[in-house]
Amino acid sequence: MARPTVNDIARAAGVSLATVDRVLNQRPGVTDKTVGRVNAAIDALGYVRDVTAANLARQRRYRMTFVLPETPVLFVGTLREAIAEAVRGSAADRTDVRIVTFPAGNPHALVRSLRTISRANTDGMAIFAPETPHVRDAIARLKADGVPIVALVSDLPNTDRDHFVGIDNVAAGRTAGVLMGKFHGRQPGTVMVLVSSMQARDNVERRLGFDRVMAERFPLIEVLPSVEGHDDDAVTARVVSEVLDGRPDVTGIYSVGHGSRALLDVLRPRIAPGGLSVVAHELTKVTREALTSGMFDAVISQNVGHIVRSAIRVLRAKSDGLGIVQSQERIRIEIVVQENLP
Repeated sequence: MARPTVNDIARAAGVSLATVDRVLNQRPGVTDKTVGRVNAAIDALGYVRDVTAANLARQRRYRMTFVLPETPVLFVGTLREAIAEAVRGSAADRTDVRIVTFPAGNPHALVRSLRTISRANTDGMAIFAPETPHVRDAIARLKADGVPIVALVSDLPNTDRDHFVGIDNVAAGRTAGVLMGKFHGRQPGTVMVLVSSMQARDNVERRLGFDRVMAERFPLIEVLPSVEGHDDDAVTARVVSEVLDGRPDVTGIYSVGHGSRALLDVLRPRIAPGGLSVVAHELTKVTREALTSGMFDAVISQNVGHIVRSAIRVLRAKSDGLGIVQSQERIRIEIVVQENLP
């Protein structure tokens, strides 16, 4: 049998083609009763809309917005590079991408940036930011305006976001815990934990997973309270130095956040390669160098290119009212050591 067409829908529902088009594209000007008749005809006929063909016919272009912090953290720079690469590769997909930035650590500036975004200028937004009441309110406004939203890297589960694109950060923390315990050979030790901020959900979840594994499987290792670097090299250098000066018994360091430049600078003159067990996150130029030199033992990473491409795919699907392929959008936790550096 031939596939049903919009003409078939119009005949079955007793309406014009223009009315069918309005219903399919969720445009106003059609009564609820007529919408019901058209949808009933769609269901009865088994009509499946070819969204790609429809968008091509209308010459539609998707407008996607990525909201990122302004920060010297190399991981964010890697994200920006991945976005630029995705833009170059998405020309055939009729997708335009812009980046909106905000000063890191300034929730009010973030809200001001979010106020510049609306359904009139974007078809979807991906945001990498901490969850605050101001952010929750801003996202609620955008969702009410019809903007699909995905949380990027760090989840925003208490907002109205549509989807989270990133690794399971609790599982990533548990992975770090297993590695740290194994590197200690089940011997006693003391582990310093360096975080970017305990207001960042990904940092909190990683710390939670790490603590659970250490308590469950490696009780002989003492895990110290978190110290915060706030993605500031001077602050990071100071707090790491203070811990190492005050606790000469430190045998391992877990770097939870997105930056490790200052940590590496502090360790180089103090510790010989292999002198401490160090587990960090995110594969950047700095962590790659640290693995190569033997200063870091392992880096828990996520494929940033996959994250960006996934975010764009999810936002396109949400904009079109389509479902997503969950397995395709699942971001894997990757363990990188010196021997398997890509």
